[in-house]
Amino acid sequence: MSVSKYWREMPHRYRLEAGKCKKCGKIYFPKRHICNQCRGQDFENIKLSREGKLETFTIIHVGPSQFAEQVPYAVGIVRLKENICILAQIADCDIHSLKTGMSLKIEFRRVSEDGEAGIIHYGYKCVPSEKA
Repeated sequence: MSVSKYWREMPHRYRLEAGKCKKCGKIYFPKRHICNQCRGQDFENIKLSREGKLETFTIIHVGPSQFAEQVPYAVGIVRLKENICILAQIADCDIHSLKTGMSLKIEFRRVSEDGEAGIIHYGYKCVPSEKA
C-alpha cells in the first residue's frame, strides 16, 4: 500500500475522528455505518478530545517481536471526555507509578515501521497530563 493511500484510509486514527449518530447522539470510535442503539445510518464526524482518565492498565513484560526492545511497557484503557474508551500504550512515565483515575492526554507518535525504507506507522499514545 502506498504511503498516501495508507494515510487517507486511516483518518480516524490520525485525527481522532469519531462518528456521532444524528438520530440518537451515540458516539462511535472507530466510526460505524449503522448505530447499534437506534439503527440510524446518518452520522456526523466529530473530533474527540485528547484528554481522558486511565480506567485500567497492564504492564507488558514479554511483547511481540516488533516491540521487544520496548519492554517493559504499559498499555491501558483510557476513557475520553466523550465517554469513549481507547486502548493505547502509556509512555513518558514511570510505569510503576501508574494509577487508575490518573489524567492522561493523547499524543501522536511513531509506533513502528516496515523496514528501513518502508512505511512509518504513526498512532496515538497516552502520556500523563501536566495537571496530573
